Amino acid sequence: MDVDEKNGPLKEEELPFPLTSVDRYNLSITDAEYQPHTWAELKQIIAENKLETLRRWPSDLRRYIKWSAATKQEYGSIMAYVMQERLNWKPSPRSTPESGPLFDYEDPTPFKDSRDHRVMPNDWPYGLEQGITHLIVWLKPRLEVEPPRGDLTTRAHAQVEAFVHEHFVQPVKELTGGTDNVIWFKNWVSLQSVPGIDHVHVLLKNVSQDVIDRWWMEGERPMQDQVSL
Repeated sequence: MDVDEKNGPLKEEELPFPLTSVDRYNLSITDAEYQPHTWAELKQIIAENKLETLRRWPSDLRRYIKWSAATKQEYGSIMAYVMQERLNWKPSPRSTPESGPLFDYEDPTPFKDSRDHRVMPNDWPYGLEQGITHLIVWLKPRLEVEPPRGDLTTRAHAQVEAFVHEHFVQPVKELTGGTDNVIWFKNWVSLQSVPGIDHVHVLLKNVSQDVIDRWWMEGERPMQDQVSL
């Protein structure tokens, strides 16, 4: 599996996570052959809940695989890295292997207290056309999901919708006048690269960097900008 141009291909058993058919196809092509997701396509994928079709630029996917393998070797898991280096959140003593990381929070209702969530750039965004920004909202309280895939319950969907409208849709509309600039989704559990820490994906279209900077810490840079093959 050719994912490391300097050190040679990784063997199947060395891959840090199972590759999907979409991943394998993307590894077989170049960036020049790749077709980035358009805004219209993203809206359709999210509306139809076909989240498994989301894909990364081939070069980004290769770097993501390389970075994931190195990070797991150093930290034990991507989740441990995110908690320690990105969020600086410590799991509660209530956490168990079965529960995964639980966090002490100010309010059990998701998004109710700003100290219980954090907005950051997605370290490894999907392969999007120019002008689309990919953010992540990390949460300490967990959102309700239903089996078998881990889709949001009706109540949890309404909680996310209300938060996204208040914190993204309305400010973007006031600052830019745009009415079709924000969409969101939450991956099913089986698709999450960091299972155990709840997070919601927010996509912004044609929103300037100075507006985006209002949502995350000054100087934050996606990890993909810091990793090379």
